Amino acid sequence: MIIRSKAPLRLGLAGGGTDVSPYSDIYGGAILNATISMYAHTTIIPTDDGKVVFEAPGKHLREEYTNATEVDTDGYFILHKGVYNRIVRQFTHKPLSLRICSYVDAPAGSGLGTSSTLVVSILGAYVEWLKLPLGEYDIARLAYEIERIDLGLAGGKQDQYAATFGGFNFMEFIGDNVIVNPLRVRQRYIDELTHNLVLYYTDTSHVSADIIKEQQNNVKSKNNNSIESMHKVKEQSLLMKEVLLKGEIDRIGEILDFGWQYKKQMAKSVSNERIDNIYNTALAAGATGGKISGAGGGGFMFFYCPEASRHTVIDALESLGGQAKRYDFTAEGLKTWTM
Repeated sequence: MIIRSKAPLRLGLAGGGTDVSPYSDIYGGAILNATISMYAHTTIIPTDDGKVVFEAPGKHLREEYTNATEVDTDGYFILHKGVYNRIVRQFTHKPLSLRICSYVDAPAGSGLGTSSTLVVSILGAYVEWLKLPLGEYDIARLAYEIERIDLGLAGGKQDQYAATFGGFNFMEFIGDNVIVNPLRVRQRYIDELTHNLVLYYTDTSHVSADIIKEQQNNVKSKNNNSIESMHKVKEQSLLMKEVLLKGEIDRIGEILDFGWQYKKQMAKSVSNERIDNIYNTALAAGATGGKISGAGGGGFMFFYCPEASRHTVIDALESLGGQAKRYDFTAEGLKTWTM
């Protein structure tokens, strides 16, 4: 028997960062995101030798434990171990015997929600294998708790819900509550957005936890400029929802630019000289707006390129050393199956 799962990565189109405590606890957050055809994949192979084996295909990494009710959370497989520990503690109450391996279609630190999506994928495989009675909200919430509470990793709430639900979603964060509002965006609007939105890998990565901690400290210290910027970024998510539903797709560039100018004020490390240069190069080539994906500092960026400017922008960006990536928007979230 083999159990498999995959969960999609996401583009945070608007509102990014307003899902992070303490801002979301105090003011409430709002985000609009959409999942894309890049995934976190997980395979579980049940065994009967009493061993728990974590493997990373292509990286030649492996860790093994025997009759483990709990494993240490050091090393490369911290996310895998966090999920295993919670599954045993909350559901099975006894050691499991398995091989588990996973990989992600984008590098860590890329800004596409790779870590949280991987947690959802791993958790989904256990749900499929053990027939756990968990719905979409349950899985997303449990993934959030494993990553943020059990493992103490800094971050927000949107990625776990995006990976679980999939599609275009307007998400509201009110204190500890998360409400996912699926958007019925017409297919021709999605097709036009896919054609005009260029996804570009800067060939750099970032440590999102450092940027998020800076943002959190700005809220805790009542940095008015940072907090007002977060209010504006939250407003951006409402603007984005309106134009997507109405099909005013060519307004997306200006709304992305509006949000980007304020996002850079949420924390100093969101942008840097290289990112600013990439952004200005894209605009000079015909893009009307864009942003970095995720917390900032590196990884993927995306730009809205109206009319026939797409390839001109791609040529200009690739001259800077990065690479444009092909993708499609996806309607489905977490998928699991057994063979």
